[in-house]
Amino acid sequence: MSISAAFFAQAQDVSVIRNTVDVYSNAPNIGSAKFNAMGGSNGALGGDANALLTNPAGLGVAISGEISGTLSITNNKNTSTYAGSSYGYSINKGDLGNLGAVMTFQLLTESAWKFINIGVNYSNQSIENYIETPGNSNLVYDFPDAKSSSFGRHAYDRYGYLSKTSVGVGANYNNNLYLGAGLNFFNSSIDQSDTAMFNSLADGSSEYFSKQNTPFYEKGNGFSASLGVIGKLSPNFRLGAALETPTFWDIDRSYNFYNDPIYGDDTAIENRKLTTPLKATVSAAFIASKSFALNVDYTLGLTKPKYKVYGDAETELNDFFKENYKNLSEVKIGAEYRVKQFRLRGGYSYASSPFDALTINRYSNNGGVDENQSYSNLILNDRNALSFGLGYDFKSFYIDASYQNITSKYTNPFLYGVADGNYEAGYYSPSRLISSDAFAVSDVKNVRNNFFITLGWKF
Repeated sequence: MSISAAFFAQAQDVSVIRNTVDVYSNAPNIGSAKFNAMGGSNGALGGDANALLTNPAGLGVAISGEISGTLSITNNKNTSTYAGSSYGYSINKGDLGNLGAVMTFQLLTESAWKFINIGVNYSNQSIENYIETPGNSNLVYDFPDAKSSSFGRHAYDRYGYLSKTSVGVGANYNNNLYLGAGLNFFNSSIDQSDTAMFNSLADGSSEYFSKQNTPFYEKGNGFSASLGVIGKLSPNFRLGAALETPTFWDIDRSYNFYNDPIYGDDTAIENRKLTTPLKATVSAAFIASKSFALNVDYTLGLTKPKYKVYGDAETELNDFFKENYKNLSEVKIGAEYRVKQFRLRGGYSYASSPFDALTINRYSNNGGVDENQSYSNLILNDRNALSFGLGYDFKSFYIDASYQNITSKYTNPFLYGVADGNYEAGYYSPSRLISSDAFAVSDVKNVRNNFFITLGWKF
C-alpha cells in the first residue's frame, strides 16, 4: 500500500483521488426538504419524484400528481490543524437544490395494473470546498541557491457544482407490487488549485508555489440507469431493492504544467473517461398507520472507479483504486409522524470510509521525517449525517422545512511531489521548484449545516 500510494503521487495531485470519489462517484442526493429531513431514506416508501434518487419503483406508489421546488442554504466549514495551529474557513451558498414532478395515470380497466406514473427529478449541489492549513517554521526547504525558506501555508481551493437530472416510469400492480426504471444524466464543473507558500528566512518575503498540473479545470457529463422493485409483505411492511449502473463520465480538462523540457510552462487540454461503481440498494419500510412510517436503506458499491487508459496517469490512478479503494457502503434511516396536517420528520445516515489504511512518509512537527506512518482516514473518511424537519399540508399545497448536520474527520496529505529525471511532480513558482519525497499531513474536521425549504402542489 505504501508503494502504491507513493507511486501514484508522482504523477497526480492528491485532489484527483479526492474528486474521483467525493464528486464523480458520489451522486447528488439533495432532494426535497422531506427527503433530506428523513436522511434521504425512502427506498421502500416512495410516493414522489425523489424516489428517483433511491429506487425508481417508488414512482409507482404515487396516486396523485405533484410538483415541488426546494431552496437549499448550505454552510460548509473546514478546520485544518497542523503543528499545533488551526485555520477554519466557512462557505455559505444559496441555490435551487431540487425540482421534482410526478404525473399519475390511473388505468381504468379490469387489469391488475392500477397506475402508470412518470417522474422527473433535478438535484443540484455546490461542491465548493476550501482547506487551508497553517504553516510550520520548523519545516525548512533549502534551495540550490542557498536561500532557505520555511513552510508558510497550504491550500486546496475547489469551486464548482454537481447536478443530476433523472426521468423515470413507475407502475403499480394490484397495489402490492411496484416496478420502476430511470435514466440519470449528470453534469459537473470543477475549478481547483493546489498551492503552497514558503517564507524566506533571509528577508521574510513570501513565495507561492503551484503543484504540477494545477490549477486545473474539468467539465464533465455522465450517464447511468436504474431499476427498482417494491413489494408489500403486508399492509404494514414493504421491502424494496434497486440497482444503479455505473456512471459513465466523459470529462474534458485543462491544466497548467511547469518545467517541461520542450514547452516550459504552459497549459494542456485532454479528455478522460471514468466509470464509477455499480450500486445496489435494499430497503425496508414499516407503516404503522397513516400517522407513522419508518424506512431503512442500505446501499453498497459493487465495483471500483476505473479510468480508461490513455497513458501512465490513468494506469497509476487505476492501480491506486484497485489496491486501496473499499466498496463504499451507506445506511440511511428516516421516519415521519403525522399529527393532522402537521408533519414531524427525522433521519440519520452513515457512509463508510472509501479507502483502506495507507502508509506514507510524513514530516514531523520538528521538521524531520517519520517513515512508514499508517493512516486509516487519509484523504477522506466516514461521514455521519443527522437531520430533522417539519411540514404542513394545506391539502392541495404544502410547505416543508428541514435541517441537516453532516460531519467528517480525516487527515489531509500535501507537499509530496518528486521532481527528477523521471518525474516532474513538485511544486513550482516562476523561478524555483520544491521537490519533496514526504507528505505534510494535517487533521481536518468538516462540518456542514444545511437548511432546506420546499413548496409543493398536489393535483
